[in-house]
Amino acid sequence: MADEKQKHLVFSILEFLQTSLNNGTIKQDDSEGIEVAIQCIGEAFGVDLNDAVQAKTYSTKPATLTSIFEVFMNAQKKLGNKNAAASSASSTSAAAPAAAAAPAPAASKSSEPTAEQKKNAEELKVAGNRKMSEKDYAEAIRLYGEAIVLNANSAVYYANRAAAYSQMGDHQNAIKDSLKAAEVDPSYSKAYSRLGHAYFSVGKYTEAVSAYEKGLTLEPNNATMKSSLATARTKARDNEVAPTARGGAGAGAGAGAGGLPAGFPDLSALGGGAGGMPDLASLMNNPALMNMAQQMMQSGALNSLMSNPAMQQMAQRMMSGGERPNLDEMMRDPQIAEAARGLMNNMGGAGGSPRPPQDEDEML
Repeated sequence: MADEKQKHLVFSILEFLQTSLNNGTIKQDDSEGIEVAIQCIGEAFGVDLNDAVQAKTYSTKPATLTSIFEVFMNAQKKLGNKNAAASSASSTSAAAPAAAAAPAPAASKSSEPTAEQKKNAEELKVAGNRKMSEKDYAEAIRLYGEAIVLNANSAVYYANRAAAYSQMGDHQNAIKDSLKAAEVDPSYSKAYSRLGHAYFSVGKYTEAVSAYEKGLTLEPNNATMKSSLATARTKARDNEVAPTARGGAGAGAGAGAGGLPAGFPDLSALGGGAGGMPDLASLMNNPALMNMAQQMMQSGALNSLMSNPAMQQMAQRMMSGGERPNLDEMMRDPQIAEAARGLMNNMGGAGGSPRPPQDEDEML
């Protein structure tokens, strides 16, 4: 049985509904349903609008339910404004002396998400992982981003989005997300693996080495990171030891010395030995050339290049003590030029940089 307070409220609700019927607020087509509702609600709570005694006991007139609600809303609005102003003043006064005394500290983690938010974020991450397997990287980025909005305290979401950015070729955003993942969870090894991959992809080999080394301190047996670290160290060392060996100083855009593709070593810089032959000692001591030769043999590109008739003739002339080959003339041969371009692509594109080993780990 409803108590007196409830009857006061129900009576006001029924008055509101009846007034809405009378003033045309409720459409004629809907009026029948509202009339039935008034009757059912009244019977459920023991309230009758037509009962004069109840009207005198429970009616709030001249105030109406609408006017009472407006008073409540205005009070809430004023209270909210006061609280916001007080909070703002408190934050400002607290921040001012701290800012003057020392640099601002690193941002703290976001507020802890609710269990429901965590659940929804995980579902978005799983959907993002599925899109990664389908190679729909743009959609994966969107889904990981929505997961981060719900739960910004998960390093996995940032690291997964970094992997998606790398697949799209957006390595700068991959770096940002990898750094954020490491900030959220410094013990998460994949943050450093993906950071190393992104740094390598933009030519920051020293930074890539540092990232991979950090990742391996956390996951010492990760074979992919070990291989990646070795490649990054080789590139970092090559940059220091032979900075001019890969591009040919003064080469035009898109081409190396003698018309070779960009990044192809300038053989003319190696000098000549007896009979016009290149100086083999210099060849063997040049780290860039040795690295290139090793990759050519591993990829089978050397066999493809040497099957070209012009290359065979050049080799025969060199072996018989003939004159040193004219690289500029050789590169005018479309077949050789195409073979050289294919070689450079196999080695990682312009600049002759080997592609960084991909992070083959599954998305978590």
